[in-house]
Amino acid sequence: MNNKLKGTLYALLCVAFWALLPVVAKIGQSTLDNHQFLFWSSLVSFIVTAVTVIISGKTKFILQYTVKEWLWFSFLGLLGTYIYYLFLYLGYLKATGMEVLVIQYTWPILIVVFSIFILNERLTYKKMLAVCLCFTGVLLVLTKGHIANVSINNPSVIALVAFGAACFALFSVLSKKVEKEPLGVVAVYFLVACVASLVSMLCFSEFAFPSQGEVPAILVNGIIVNGFSYIFWVLALKSTEASYLAPFTFITPILSAFYLIVFFNEPFLPAYGMGLAFVVLGGLINTLNISRTRLKKNKNLCNI
Repeated sequence: MNNKLKGTLYALLCVAFWALLPVVAKIGQSTLDNHQFLFWSSLVSFIVTAVTVIISGKTKFILQYTVKEWLWFSFLGLLGTYIYYLFLYLGYLKATGMEVLVIQYTWPILIVVFSIFILNERLTYKKMLAVCLCFTGVLLVLTKGHIANVSINNPSVIALVAFGAACFALFSVLSKKVEKEPLGVVAVYFLVACVASLVSMLCFSEFAFPSQGEVPAILVNGIIVNGFSYIFWVLALKSTEASYLAPFTFITPILSAFYLIVFFNEPFLPAYGMGLAFVVLGGLINTLNISRTRLKKNKNLCNI
């Protein structure tokens, strides 16, 4: 299996897991606020990843980290597992879900932008076309085909969600430079998120236990939506170009719509099918672009 195919499979697993986020955030914050929900989710994610590290015998890699590496991984953890989710959960708690989803999925677009300046990846017109098609598909689904109806009712909260999305895009790009064993690094990310969310909960909220109905959502969020998905995402980023993976993430809100249909009996609309078509088309354009480039390189090598 080549690196591009492995990266694609890892990214698709992340997409399937991440799509559950609106559902678990809605159920898990019925009595908890965003600080409390983030703490309990981060705690579960840390326990799961830490136990996995111990069972797989990779603890020795963590013990070999230098102080500089601990500081760097802590910074990445604050970006991708604390700030991003703190503001995202706030958005689902305080703002309109459709608005939050639209702003949330600006991070794949920002990945393409950051990759140009940080990773020196080439920006081609086909990549830009792929991103535009995918984002159009997202808008079609989230607005149910009436794009002009999007309006911002809570601009301050939406601005924080946008800042969190930028932080996650930066986290994704910078994570590509991490060369350590990914499982241990992800465990450190969630350790940082757990500590940071505990401090923010005690400073800006109060300690509270989840209700019985919120526990399943916290477990799903901590184990699947956040925990293992981060491992797959880091593996995907290490396998292929970040800008190649970005359009695939636009499938997530499409799946979120289907999950909402299943869990909350929301009706299926033609706009959902149109949106999915735009997303698939964008992903195919981006994939074919890279495949043709590699094919040309292989032909040139054969001629040599």
